[in-house]
Amino acid sequence: MTSLALSAAFALTAAGAAQAAGEKVSVLTPYLSAIATAEMIDSFKAQAEKHQWSIDVVDTAGDMGAFASRVEDATTKGANAIVLVSVDPAQIQDQVDKAKAAGIPVVTIDGAKNASTVLNVTSDNFVLGQTMTKFLFDTIGNKGNIVRFFYSAHPGVHQRELALDEALKANPDVKQIADHYVQVPGQIEDSRAAMDAILLANPAEGAINAVWAGWDEPGIGANLAIEAAGRKGIVVAGIDGNPEAIELIKKCTSYVGTVRQGFTQMAEIAADQLNTILAGGTPEKDELYAPVELITRDSLGVKCD
Repeated sequence: MTSLALSAAFALTAAGAAQAAGEKVSVLTPYLSAIATAEMIDSFKAQAEKHQWSIDVVDTAGDMGAFASRVEDATTKGANAIVLVSVDPAQIQDQVDKAKAAGIPVVTIDGAKNASTVLNVTSDNFVLGQTMTKFLFDTIGNKGNIVRFFYSAHPGVHQRELALDEALKANPDVKQIADHYVQVPGQIEDSRAAMDAILLANPAEGAINAVWAGWDEPGIGANLAIEAAGRKGIVVAGIDGNPEAIELIKKCTSYVGTVRQGFTQMAEIAADQLNTILAGGTPEKDELYAPVELITRDSLGVKCD
């Protein structure tokens, strides 16, 4: 490349960076109380600071009506970009459509692809579900009774549920005897109360062999109930790699495994791609995946009696 071409390329890069700096980015979620969601937003804020963006973070504490209204507010106030975290944009399709019509790029982190968004950065949630479910089924010898804790309103969690459904069909000796639709926020407390009731309804030894938790916080709640009841022979597995879940695995509780999502990496990928978008470019793809990792007693080097 000639020195003239190099100078031109540098000028274009500098112009793009300048265009992206100082932009107003609205970051919105209904679920900031969830540890994973908070981690993604904190990581995104750190990246935004590097890009010199002005960030406004909004949490509606599980209120989807308020969430839709605040997304519409971000569009009306002329945000340069909108970032939705841990939500399916189809739940607020009208508001996402309005943002697109206004020329505002909408990026989702841990969400779902949508015709009116430019990018979703997530994990392959079906693979997450497959990975955790196989581990859990293997742990109980592919035979026994399980309890499901789920939350189909989240697109990623729903994909994990579909992986469980597939595994149940392929393993007829594993039976689902109870399930609970988790209330969010308050998911740990709600799941503990639900597991208390499920244990009371199934008091016999061996009546329950495992708890399948769509993400770690319901698993943590279920584990609390199991410990309080003094029940043995029940194992719990979840998804996210929540630090509290990992500590429970290390301490040889009923919690035996989790699949760690790359939440920091999701935020970093989203910020990097958004910087390109704000500078007038396009993302690499409309959906990008961050890496995942199965965490168990073996992977942590923990030996339990």
